[in-house]
Amino acid sequence: MGGNDDLREQEKALEQLSPFQLKDRLIKLAQTRHERLMLNAGRGNPNWLATLPRQAFFRLGLFAVAESQRTCNGSNMGGPAEKEGLLWRFLDYAGEQAGQPGVSFLRRCLDYVKTDLDLEPEAFLAELVDGILGDNYPTPDRMLTQIERVVHKYLEQEMCAGEPPAGRYDLFAVEGGTAAMCYIFNSLSENKLLHHGDKIALGAPIFTPYLEIPHLNDYELVEVEVMGEEKNDWQVPPGELDKLADPAVKAFFLVNPGNPSSVSMDQADLSRLAELVKTKRQDLIILTDDVYGTFVPGFRSLMATCPRNTICVYSFSKYFGATGWRLGVIAIHQDNVFDKAIAALPRADQEALRRRYGSVTLDVAAMKLIDRLVADSRSVALNHTAGLSTPQQVQMALFALMSLLDRDNQYKQQAQAVVGKRFKDLYQALDVPYTPSPNDAHYYATIDVLQMAQANYGPEFAGWLTASYEPVDFVLRLAQEREIVLLPGAGFDAPGWTVRVSLANLKDEAYPEIGRQIKSLLEEYQAEWKKRRP
Repeated sequence: MGGNDDLREQEKALEQLSPFQLKDRLIKLAQTRHERLMLNAGRGNPNWLATLPRQAFFRLGLFAVAESQRTCNGSNMGGPAEKEGLLWRFLDYAGEQAGQPGVSFLRRCLDYVKTDLDLEPEAFLAELVDGILGDNYPTPDRMLTQIERVVHKYLEQEMCAGEPPAGRYDLFAVEGGTAAMCYIFNSLSENKLLHHGDKIALGAPIFTPYLEIPHLNDYELVEVEVMGEEKNDWQVPPGELDKLADPAVKAFFLVNPGNPSSVSMDQADLSRLAELVKTKRQDLIILTDDVYGTFVPGFRSLMATCPRNTICVYSFSKYFGATGWRLGVIAIHQDNVFDKAIAALPRADQEALRRRYGSVTLDVAAMKLIDRLVADSRSVALNHTAGLSTPQQVQMALFALMSLLDRDNQYKQQAQAVVGKRFKDLYQALDVPYTPSPNDAHYYATIDVLQMAQANYGPEFAGWLTASYEPVDFVLRLAQEREIVLLPGAGFDAPGWTVRVSLANLKDEAYPEIGRQIKSLLEEYQAEWKKRRP
């Protein structure tokens, strides 16, 4: 590839694509050569998974099917499991299968929900058995009651660092963080909390859908960037956070820890935002997407520091290696500003909402936002069949219970060590200095190629690079010449010459190679510059 005008125009067009759409083109480029195996570090799907809760899931499933066969004599046919005596039959089953993986874990789960959550083990087991069989609609449709208690405790531990605020959260189990995002945008709009033309602040850089969805005709929101500083480990300077003091900014959406930055808000920023909400912006809507929180030691979410104002989205996908399971949850504190804001809407809006939700409840005015989310997720008319599938909820509960029972955090330490080692190996191969931070999740690395160019070869070369090439040229050449797929940071609203490396989805030995190839390609540009110098 060269620096000609036609090519630059083509590359400018490519820069308009979402990085995830551009990724498909990069993969095709990388597959045109076969001397090496392609290294696709463009997607955040982890290459590890939690085995114990899966073993428990399938072992529980076999028990549940056997229970269903007790009530029906038909060939290949079962019936609803009987609750009476269920616990004793399971204990007998667990004794017979004591050496099988996952069985002792299930017994520990029953002990835990009794001693730590004050749940009746038999009622909990009955919900799991019925849920894993999937022979009933989710009831309640928002989330199964026993499983909600388990996931609530998990969020208190992992999102609130074990120190949750007073009160409780209502949870809505959803089909991953993706569904949560779609449902929340829709319900905030339908319930007149966001209107076309409203300003919303985005904690940038940010996961691309948060940049793209507000522009859709459905919403037509105006974006205000609250930009983290690259030089300060992507933390938000006070002047940027002060943008949220403007009452015209209706909402603040962020991914925390960030994507692509992979860094969480530090305690100073959390405290500053909490103070701003308390003193100036009691009405501010906060949406925080905390899927990477478990990779930061001692992580604390805005759902803990600003509970009344925050809608929290959490997905089990990354930490447990469960992207295919589509497991997510929306959490809203029972004492929140959203329900109060809806109650204070003008009469005409209240009447419109009464007509919208009137088929769901006779008392629409008392309907919580969390329940409106459930109804909206099924276009209201199908509210009676809403809810995440019950087998998915069972697997979610078993994931949560594994962490709750892991008193020494062995799994967490393993997961954090995997990405931490890859991060270190990548930077060593790049020969780029890096100061460790307690806020780092290490799930992604955001490499600033322009900074590397200036540090290694001086400002004159860096200036030539930006004058001669579009930033996307680097990832295109990396794919075509080196068979390495990375995403351009610009698509996440990061600086133009940054690239995002997923540290989750390749083998350990791939990351030093990626670092070497990034460095080598930059040397190739530098050699071209030297040839062209007068």
